[in-house]
Amino acid sequence: MSSHSDRVLKLVSEPSYKPKTLKALSRHFQIDPEEYPAFRTEIKRLVREGKLDVAADKTLSKPETAGAIIGMFRRSAKGFGFVRPHGKPSRTDQIYIPPEAAGDASSGDEVAVKIVKRSRREGMNDEGRVIQIVARASGAFVGTYREEGGAGYVKVDGTTFHDLIYVGDPGAKGAKPGDKVALEMVRYPTPYQEGEGVVTEILGERGAPGVDTLTVIRAFNIPDVFPESVLHEARELARAFHEEDVSGREDLRGLLTVTIDPATARDFDDAISLSRDENGHWSLGVHIADVSHFVRPGTEIDDVARKRGNSVYLPDRVIPMLPEVLSNSLASLQAGHTRYTVSAMLDFTPEGVLTAKRFARTAIKVDHRFAYERAFEVMRAPDAEHEGVAPEVVKMVADMLELAMILRKRRFARGALELSLPEVEIDLDDQGKVAGAHLAVNDESHQVIEEFMLAANEAAASHLTEQGAGFLRRVHPDPEPNKLGEFAEFARSLGFDIDLPQSRFELQRVLAEAKEKPEEYAVHYGLLRSLKQAAYTPEHEGHYALASGDYCHFTSPIRRYPDLQVHRQITAILAGKKPRSDADELAVLGEHCTRTERRAETAERELIRVKLLTHLETKVGEAFHAIVVGVEDFGLFCRLVELPIEGLLHVTALADDFYYLEEGTHTLVGRRGGSRHRLGDRLEVRVARVDVDRRELDLVPAATPAAEVRRAGKRPRRAEAAPHPAGPGGPRPPAPRTPEERAERLASKKKKKAKLKMKKAAKRRKKS
Repeated sequence: MSSHSDRVLKLVSEPSYKPKTLKALSRHFQIDPEEYPAFRTEIKRLVREGKLDVAADKTLSKPETAGAIIGMFRRSAKGFGFVRPHGKPSRTDQIYIPPEAAGDASSGDEVAVKIVKRSRREGMNDEGRVIQIVARASGAFVGTYREEGGAGYVKVDGTTFHDLIYVGDPGAKGAKPGDKVALEMVRYPTPYQEGEGVVTEILGERGAPGVDTLTVIRAFNIPDVFPESVLHEARELARAFHEEDVSGREDLRGLLTVTIDPATARDFDDAISLSRDENGHWSLGVHIADVSHFVRPGTEIDDVARKRGNSVYLPDRVIPMLPEVLSNSLASLQAGHTRYTVSAMLDFTPEGVLTAKRFARTAIKVDHRFAYERAFEVMRAPDAEHEGVAPEVVKMVADMLELAMILRKRRFARGALELSLPEVEIDLDDQGKVAGAHLAVNDESHQVIEEFMLAANEAAASHLTEQGAGFLRRVHPDPEPNKLGEFAEFARSLGFDIDLPQSRFELQRVLAEAKEKPEEYAVHYGLLRSLKQAAYTPEHEGHYALASGDYCHFTSPIRRYPDLQVHRQITAILAGKKPRSDADELAVLGEHCTRTERRAETAERELIRVKLLTHLETKVGEAFHAIVVGVEDFGLFCRLVELPIEGLLHVTALADDFYYLEEGTHTLVGRRGGSRHRLGDRLEVRVARVDVDRRELDLVPAATPAAEVRRAGKRPRRAEAAPHPAGPGGPRPPAPRTPEERAERLASKKKKKAKLKMKKAAKRRKKS
């Protein structure tokens, strides 16, 4: 930023500043007449970027955020954008931001917006101007390095930035054209000025093994290396640990315990013990790794774990929250080794009613480690002999299945919702490339562990509530009534009777009726769109999907920081101390852990998408089965059945008619023939175009002729909301009816002018 800009922004931020005109500001700074044109240009740029406000009397001042609308900005490739205000998910609530009013905001930024023009027609969006960047989504990006005109540029992955980012002289940091690189943004691009960045790391040659994974890790700013001081601290903890020292703990090493985990797992959080008395009453022990013994508040290892928030599970790599000497060794409940645990002892009646609970710091020694597949074999045939499994272990595993199914039945009887459809997981070869896919398993062995973990989590939450301790709850807010009303309308359009969508039991009934029917996917996706996301908070709210009034995460402290916080509160009570319960601090921690959890989930989805798109580059023209998982006015989002990836079947590919969106039923309807494409429909599609760097997959109907598929693959990236062209004798496309269509037409000329300016600037830089 120039000295003129710095001085002006400093002046207008002073409490004593009184608004001045441009001329008055130039006199204040004693700008020479020769410098005035440059000064005026700088001030106009600050106004365009929303850093200065111009009043009706042409005086300049710092933008006032009081009364401004705060929301998330999303910029289109055409330069314009939309701001979705916090707490307002509807498209009609979004605020249209013209290119010249967006400043240097980029997709994902949290911004403050002022309305400059109210919509005069129903269904249209208000128009606004970005007056402040409240928080950047990120300053770090990844992309592909290239050289043009004697300068280095990076094409950032995804669609956040449409144009290249200038990174200086060729060969920055030794980068070669085609390399994937990480860069730090120095100047964000605007419609009037190109962006500029600095290459911070060479990730490797595009397509080389492991580069896609590293690209996603850097793109999401996920810390993947522990400082040496933290590793040293972990090694010191390992040296100080002695297995036989169980002083101060309840010694349960003689209690029969088992673990059931994925075959490839290395961090074992939980172990189970179970017994039943002569009256049929159950005593369930859920024993969780006592991470709080090793990770103490205020230590560097705790600070790093808190910042990470959780472990990140990518298809070909795990980035742990804790150093592996802890996560995979000291804290992990390995069979045959003494390990420290926090145990939840839960007593149930034969009918599964909880009658008593208590918590204790314990020491256990796991007797048998099961993979899910092996545990399922034992559960299916408890009377058979199982090599390597002791008879008492077989009996306990059979009892575990019986109790878990009792608890599961009770949970659904109180209104819990099961929104689970068969999921497809990818298989990777030794180079990290997609080799195939398989259906994820969710058999009784998984359900047993799920039910016991849910019971322990609920017990921990109710225990801390009874003790008056503050802690991070896992909440799932009730859906908005209007959203449930929209789902009910959609369900009725599918032929399901639903009178009270606010009733969990009505929703359960509809889900059950749709099971194994053609409408099953439509019902599930429709209901999922009505629900909110779960989050961490100290507020006493329930969990809607689980029908639980008090719930927290207690069972995975190796990989989730909220669980560690809950453990610290429980162990403080066990020690006779008053747990620390700062509500504001917990609220901040809850928001942070919610963000890191969602970052991890998004990064996992992103890497899976990258790997699948790379795989599909060789499958252009091939046919796949698909399910419609999203319906917009510009097309259908379809999820392939054979591979877990979504693509867009653009409305222009539906050449048989001109389609419009029937929002209430999530359906595209043909104007002439009445053809309908609805959420949850199954159809056959062909891969038309794959763009790995932009993360885009274009599909066409399977019946599309091969020549047309090839033409579709060569087309430039289409505008998402472009209207369907009228065929001969067909209806004329209506006037733009979506914000995107209107915005594209408004932005087109300005975008061309801005690109011309940037080209001229690049030429001047090359000459200099």
